[in-house]
Amino acid sequence: MLNELVNRSRALPASAKVLILGGGYSGRMLAALLRRLGNTVLCTRRDQSRPDADLLFDSDRDLLPQPDALQGITHLLSTIPPSPEGQDPALHCLRSQLESMPLQWVGYLSTTGVYGDTQGNWVRETDPARPGQARSRRRLDCEEAWRDSGLPIQILRLPGIYGPGRSVLNTVQEGRARRIDKTGQVFCRVHVEDIAGACLHLMHRSQEGLHPAIVNVVDDEPAASTELLDHACALLGRNAPETETFEQASLQMSAMARSFWSENRRVSNHLLRDGLGYDLLHPDYRVGLQDCLKQDVSPSSPA
Repeated sequence: MLNELVNRSRALPASAKVLILGGGYSGRMLAALLRRLGNTVLCTRRDQSRPDADLLFDSDRDLLPQPDALQGITHLLSTIPPSPEGQDPALHCLRSQLESMPLQWVGYLSTTGVYGDTQGNWVRETDPARPGQARSRRRLDCEEAWRDSGLPIQILRLPGIYGPGRSVLNTVQEGRARRIDKTGQVFCRVHVEDIAGACLHLMHRSQEGLHPAIVNVVDDEPAASTELLDHACALLGRNAPETETFEQASLQMSAMARSFWSENRRVSNHLLRDGLGYDLLHPDYRVGLQDCLKQDVSPSSPA
């Protein structure tokens, strides 16, 4: 839970001022953590009516934060996805402002999809990016744009994100769960609280001189979706749905869903854990889903 994450985290210096571009699920979790620790945080959203809409930023409608609102920003996290053309909206619209900030750390949330299909083999940050999906190629284009920006950038590659209100538990409760079996297929994942915790940890480590260009932010245990679903059903006291083969299920899948199943990889977190010393709050899906179950009953985290 967020309380546990707060208790084991260390605030940034009082002089720090953090800007989160894109206050969605992951961005708001980091904002909540930092605010609980007493740090100053600003979040951008595309709609003023949304929670944590401290500043408006919508590149599609040319809504940009006022320059005076961005004065003194020392740490920046961008969660904003690429445009359909593979352009990064933050760099495209705000680059001159970003270059004028006293930035000590810049994080960009990318995807482990840039590694492409490894047929279930392990990949690390030193392995080449070979994206097979168009959306992953767009992410890699944005990664390269950030690396070429001259800013103190760190690329965080994320797998599937889950957490309170957004887990297989909710899929089961809503009657949407399907038990699809594809031999040898695994997926990697990370709890949203560990994204926030890792971001803050990386800010501190960067200040201490440890600033690798790319970091995989994933949990310890890639696992089959059937394994995850069975555990969720056990936690909820429900029977798992009937098993479908992937060949059967794929006939009713959208093109997007089929594309997720077309790649199989195990992503290593060795650098994050052993190289940089981050201790995962939710090291595997069993711990993470137990936390989701508790928080879904007594919500305490950003939605």
